[in-house]
Amino acid sequence: MDKWDDLASRMGKLMIREEDLIEKYILGSGRGGQKINKTSSCVYLKHLPTGIEIKCQKTRSQTLNRLYARRELCDRLEERIFKEKSARQMEVEKIRRQKRKRSKRAKEKMLVSKKFTSTKKQLRKPPSE
Repeated sequence: MDKWDDLASRMGKLMIREEDLIEKYILGSGRGGQKINKTSSCVYLKHLPTGIEIKCQKTRSQTLNRLYARRELCDRLEERIFKEKSARQMEVEKIRRQKRKRSKRAKEKMLVSKKFTSTKKQLRKPPSE
């Protein structure tokens, strides 16, 4: 129960009370087959003072999903309160930057560099007869 104790202290610091939460259990959906679709393992949390809503279905276990949903709530509240980007948000932005299309100037620079490398490699070849 160490995870729950850590979560309780974190919620205490952020002044999240259980009375302020609406918790519902919803039928799961998605991959996992018949078992996930028949059990109410998906957890829905709503924090009344802020209006933050969280739906969590990371695992097939309802208990673990309750833990993950509360952690997510704490993460989102910390983002709001401290106005700093979380590690998850920074990771998403990093991936977005990586997928972004190159600018014309960057593309030209890269092509010039490739051409230079190509000519350098051509000079390494032995002379043909």
